[in-house]
Order: sequence, then C-alpha cells, then structure tokens
Amino acid sequence: MANAASGMAVGDECKLKFLELKSKRNYRYIIFKIEDQQVIVEKVGSPDASYEDFTSSLPSNECRYAVFDFDFTTDENCQKSKIFFIAWSPDTSKVRAKMVYASSKDRFKRELDGIQLELQATDPSEMSFDIVKSRAI
Repeated sequence: MANAASGMAVGDECKLKFLELKSKRNYRYIIFKIEDQQVIVEKVGSPDASYEDFTSSLPSNECRYAVFDFDFTTDENCQKSKIFFIAWSPDTSKVRAKMVYASSKDRFKRELDGIQLELQATDPSEMSFDIVKSRAI
C-alpha cells in the first residue's frame, strides 16, 4: 500500500471540475472521495443547488473533501462569493479513513488553487449555514 501522505494521486477531473466551479461557476459544490489511493470526484451540485442540498449529499459515516461556492450579501449590500474547502470527517467514520483523509488533506488542497476558507467538521452542527456565513463575512 502506498504511503497515504505522499502516494495519494489527485485525478485530473478534480482539478478540472474545481476550475469550472471557480471560473465558470458551473457548479455550486463538488464532493471528493478517496478511492484506491486516488482522490476522485464523487458528486457535483448544479449552480442553483442550496447549502442544504450540499450538506445532505455528504455521507453521515464516511469522510469526504468538499468545495462549496458560498454566495452572500455584505452589510454594504454587495454580492460576494467565497470558496470553502470542507474536510468532512464524521465521528462515526472508520479510524483508518480519518487518518488517510487527514494526512492527505493539505496536499489535495494545494492542488485546488483558489480556496479562500477552510472548515473542518466532524458533525453537521460544525458546518451549519450560520457558521459558514459567519466565516465568509
């Protein structure tokens, strides 16, 4: 088995989909999973998907990486957008999976140029809409 920290490959599709989210805004979110020592795209959300659509797409007992394009309005009434990287590692997931996701996270995140904020969550309450909004503003 390859070393999880150095041997984790990132599929080209991950970078391509992220670029499409960032520059063309083709997606609201992307969920990534590690499979066979490689990070792959598991699911993408349409531009009109809600934050609730996104959170309900995350498995309750498996780790995932995700990117969410969060739109919001500032107090000055300006439309803004921030790209969040979310490391989802629920308490109920397997210890081995948590270790692999944790050790590969920084390397994977570096492949996605344009991440503005990061959030780590082990429970849905740690990534509630209110928390994300407060971090964005």
